[in-house]
Amino acid sequence: MVQRTSPHSHHRSAPGPEIRSAATALLTIDLQYHGADRGHGLLKARIDSGEASAIEYFASRVDESVIPAVRRLQDAFRSNGMEVMHVKTESLTLDGRDRSLTAKLHGSHVPPGSREGQILDDIAPVGDEIVLAKTCPGVFNGTNIEYLLRNLGISTLVVGGVVTGSCVEAAVRDASDKGFRVVLVEDATASWSADMQSAAIESMRGRSATIMTSHEVVERLTGDASAGH
Repeated sequence: MVQRTSPHSHHRSAPGPEIRSAATALLTIDLQYHGADRGHGLLKARIDSGEASAIEYFASRVDESVIPAVRRLQDAFRSNGMEVMHVKTESLTLDGRDRSLTAKLHGSHVPPGSREGQILDDIAPVGDEIVLAKTCPGVFNGTNIEYLLRNLGISTLVVGGVVTGSCVEAAVRDASDKGFRVVLVEDATASWSADMQSAAIESMRGRSATIMTSHEVVERLTGDASAGH
């Protein structure tokens, strides 16, 4: 893995966490029709309002990098009998009265049972995989995920999703603060621009998370060096 200099390079880097273990879970954030598909929700609204160029980097990265990377990770975790968990944004009530203040101020509302609230078909939950719904950026503030992870015996999280510098970063930092080891999968995340993506990744590198690619994670899981190429 190429070593990069981080703004937090004065912090001593901890060794990368063990991934090939029943104590490791894959956690994906907000990979749903509401905010990660051109034909629905936020992206469709921006396209319809003439802002297609503004979302092109993000939408293309979701299609070309994030979805293939997450599918690669899901296949590896499922093959190893490890937990695959999904987080989405969705209200509990039809009128959204249970939403966080942030969601209300931004007018963000995903009704329960709507297509916008469903995980993308290509990376949808399988069997009884756990799906958690939140109405605020941070999954640790908006759900009982910490309780569930402790019950499952999970101590390491492999994280991907959108958007890197908001909901994904909130999950990573909160997980780290609560004593979980975190691997952030760079190619399984997306931001609104290349600069924003780079800045978000570097702000977490070596401080809140170990940064890896999906190929590197799969290589750790399978012991197959060719998976990293």
